[in-house]
This record gives sequence, structure tokens and C-alpha cells, in this order.
Amino acid sequence: MVRVHSSEKLVLFGFFTTVILVGSGLLSLPAAWSGAKPLGYIDALFTSASAVCVTGLITVDTAQFSVLGKFVILLLIQTGGLGIISFTTLYLAVPKRKISFRSIHIIKEYYLDTVEYQANNIVRNIIVAAFSIELVGAVLLYFGFESTVRHGLLLVAIFHSVSAFCNAGFSTFSNGLLPYVGNPFVSLVIMALIVLGGIGFVVIQDVWRRVAIGRGRLLLHTRVVIVTTFVLIIFGAGGYLVLEWSNQLRSLSPGHRLLAALFQSVTTRTAGFNTIDQAGMYPSSKLFTLILMFVGGAPGSTAGGIKVTTTAIIVLAAVRGVGSGGEMTVGKRKIGGAAIARAHIFAVKALALLFVCIFLLTLTELHGRATEITFLQIVFESFSAFGTVGLSLGATQHLTALGKIVIILTMFAGRVGLISFAIPGVRAMHPTIEFPEGEVLIG
Repeated sequence: MVRVHSSEKLVLFGFFTTVILVGSGLLSLPAAWSGAKPLGYIDALFTSASAVCVTGLITVDTAQFSVLGKFVILLLIQTGGLGIISFTTLYLAVPKRKISFRSIHIIKEYYLDTVEYQANNIVRNIIVAAFSIELVGAVLLYFGFESTVRHGLLLVAIFHSVSAFCNAGFSTFSNGLLPYVGNPFVSLVIMALIVLGGIGFVVIQDVWRRVAIGRGRLLLHTRVVIVTTFVLIIFGAGGYLVLEWSNQLRSLSPGHRLLAALFQSVTTRTAGFNTIDQAGMYPSSKLFTLILMFVGGAPGSTAGGIKVTTTAIIVLAAVRGVGSGGEMTVGKRKIGGAAIARAHIFAVKALALLFVCIFLLTLTELHGRATEITFLQIVFESFSAFGTVGLSLGATQHLTALGKIVIILTMFAGRVGLISFAIPGVRAMHPTIEFPEGEVLIG
């Protein structure tokens, strides 16, 4: 008999659901909205879910929220960005509560035991690292926006710093970061924040301990994340340079073309900011974007997607193959067959959830009704919601109420549901029954 302990997962789901509902209530207040038309509850709920799930998809212009509304969105982004790890470990570290072996194992799913597994230390390290990076980013962006922003400069700088580090993609500008496509300072600061938020706290802490303090080699996890992230950024930038050279990049100088391609490559993997028009890209570029959105960032980070480590394991297993026991060697370290199998299962579950989302949206938006929304737009918005990216081809604002609910659930699944998939269930101890080996033809 298999017994799965799901109380920790239910608490995690409950926490995020509560924050989303509370956020939607606050955003529904008249004082939180300054638009000409009243804000409907479904749009307030959508905005709250998008902020907590650090996605960035919007059904209404974020610039139309009042200072109070933007501050609420900022808090929701921060809560969602750090909550996946910090809330779980805080819950496990409640005083007078016995921490079981199972709970410690869950912590180690987020934080490698060779780095840290004490809940209080993890939360402290997360908060210190996040706030320090966001503070530096806000200061830099303050000077970066100083010449173009006339009102509320401090809030704008803080908002974009937190949104970038948490890979949320929310912007207080109606046209996003399009005006800054040729601004190297703003683009590079935003990219640095996105990358730091996307590589994960495990990597940040390991690099600090192993490089700055000089304690030995980097962990295999850190090396895989850094190398894969670097390869994906270069691969993505090269792809966009080739595909969009005569389209979205044609009016820019060679240096600004490279900058815009790099920014597009970085932001596509769950950040959601844009310095070029996504809807105006060639269809081939949009399909290229789907791949990067699906991959996402690193485990234990503010990013979404199936994660760079999962992608690296699947690609290496496909290219190099595995040993007789299902294992393979990476960086003079063995990755067991169970980890490789989990990576494949994880990706399959993600694809299944994506298929469900796309299918439901075709029913709510395309089935028997006249609409300007295309199938490619539905696929793109689904990948963006699931990968918690926030890039859009403009279809989200035109979705029906049912379509918006489907996207809300998809964002929730992409942010919280995949984490629960990554946590293995606990199996009760019982004798193992060995069955005769069978054969199934593959391919």
C-alpha cells in the first residue's frame, strides 16, 4: 500500500490561494483603482493571481492602478516570489512543532543539504539575499529612470526592481519597457535582476560561499544551473538575432540589436518584460519563444517553467544515453536513474497540463463564437501563463470570463502545482514484491 502525506502541500496551496483572494479584495477597493471605468472583480482576481504567481499577464493596464493599488501589487509580487520556499520552511519551523524526517526531506527538495537545511537559516538567507539584491537594483534603476520618469520615481524604481528579481514582469508603464530598448543601463540592470532571481537561492548562496569566501568547488547543481543558463541565454539571443534581424530589430543599430536580442532571450524564460513588440514578431520567433518559456529558470528560484536542471538532464540523457542502471555521469558525478526518471515525468506532467489549458481555451474562446483571437495566440498565452512568464500577443485582455479563469488556474498550476509535482510522496514501508521482467517495444 502506498501512502502519500499531502498536508504540507495542502498548506502551501492554501497559503497561495488565501493570498490571491485577499489581494483580489484589496485591488477591488475603489481607492486602489484610478481608471475611467470601474474595475471588475474578475480582473482584480486575475491581477492578484498573476502577481502572486509572478507571471505578469494582465487584463487591465497596471498603470491605471492608484499608488495604493500598485503598492498592493508590489506586495503580492514579493509574497509570491519568495513564498514558495520561505513560507514552507517557516511553517516547518513553527516553535514547539516537531519537524519530521519527511519535513526535512521537503526542505532538501528546495535546498541541497550540502548548502543548508535548517529552516530558520534558509528563510533568513532568502530574505537577506532577496532584499539586498532588490535594494541595489532599485538604487540603480532610480538613476536609470531619472531622466524619463517625472512622478513617483522612487516607487517606479522599487516596483521594477522587485518585479524583475521576482521574475514577475509587471511594469507601471503602459507600454512596458519598449521605450528603453536602446538604453543599455536600464536593460542590463533589469537583465541582471532577472538572472539573479532566476538562478535560485541555492546557487546564489553556493557561489557566495564557494567563490567569495573561497570554500572549495561549486556544487554540481550550481554548475549545471550556471552553464545551462548561460547556454540558453546565448542560444536565445542568437536565435532572435537571426530570426528578427530584418523585422523587430531592423530599426536599431547593431549594438542595440544585440542588446535587444539578449534582453528578449533573458526575459523570455519567465520574466515577462518586453523591449520589442511580441505580437509583431515572425511566427517562427513566437514558436522559438515557446521553447524558452517552457524551460524557465532554476529550482528554488522565483522563476517558473520546468526548470533548467530538468531540461539539462533530459537533453543529456537523450544525447548521451544512460547506463545499464539508468544512470549517467555529469561533471564527474553520477546522476541516478531515479532522478532522470523524475525529470522526464516532471516534463510529461507539465506538457499534459499545458495541453489541458490549450484545449479548454479553444473551447471557451474559439468554439462556436466569432473572435479575433487566433489559435497561435491561445498557445502562446497558455505557455506564458504556465511558465509564469507574462509575455503576451495581446489576447489575454480579450478573453472571456471563463477564459480568464482558465488562465488563472494555469498560472497557479505553473507556479504552485509544479512544485508539488516535484515533491515525491512518502511511501509506507512494506515488503517489495519482485515481478518477472517484461518487454515492451519502444519507438
